[in-house]
Amino acid sequence: MKKSGELKGRLLLEKDGVSFLGDRRVALLEAIAEHGSISAAARAVGMSYKGAWDAVDALNNQSDQPLVERSVGGKEGGGTRLTDEGRRIVGLFRAGEAEYQKVLDSLLDGVGRLDGFHRVVQRFSMRTSARNQFVGKITRLSQGPVNTVVHLKLDRKNAIVAVVTSASAAALGLRQGMEVTALVKAPAVLLSTDTDARSSADNRLCGRIARIHAGEVDAEVRLALDHGKTVVATVTHDTVSRMGLAEGVAACALFPASSVLLAVLG
Repeated sequence: MKKSGELKGRLLLEKDGVSFLGDRRVALLEAIAEHGSISAAARAVGMSYKGAWDAVDALNNQSDQPLVERSVGGKEGGGTRLTDEGRRIVGLFRAGEAEYQKVLDSLLDGVGRLDGFHRVVQRFSMRTSARNQFVGKITRLSQGPVNTVVHLKLDRKNAIVAVVTSASAAALGLRQGMEVTALVKAPAVLLSTDTDARSSADNRLCGRIARIHAGEVDAEVRLALDHGKTVVATVTHDTVSRMGLAEGVAACALFPASSVLLAVLG
């Protein structure tokens, strides 16, 4: 028989203060491994098709190596599978989850106020509204009297630039070699299909359009980059038509350094 007030915990992993991996996302990864289809996996875990793609994109963007590989297809999204790294992460998470529950079980008798404990645990599940989240390492800092330019390397090919106040840089303790999370809202991202043209934009990430989700007002365009990362832009339906945006079309995502927010752990 279960004890009254039994403490059940869910493991949630964070990276640089941003939620990275929890039970729901792991269940999605397990369903992808089982079904080989993002749409079937979404149905299996009770998640919307769009929500499943959002979760997959976030996982790949925040991982050092892609956890999920997919082929571009129609509405159903083509084939989808876990990488070796994805399977490894799922196994480690489930093993850690079991150990985590053992610790909580042993703590139950010594916790006098579960409500207070619950409030502490809730702090680990903060989410951000920014559609684009990238983890990178600071390669260079150019500090001025007012602002500091922060150069981030995301992977072997992709890099971005952020501008923060020098006061914020000091408060965050930014330094070369430090790993940080960069947040960019989708409406701040512009798209260009001229991948060879030069641009005055501080940040330019190029790839191919992986998916277009048409909403009632705007369309959400996902650009697949190298190394499993993606960028999301929100554009009007007229822009989609006028630019000839479609799956497989080469394009670049452009956004200013001032639109990049930085977050650090702790």
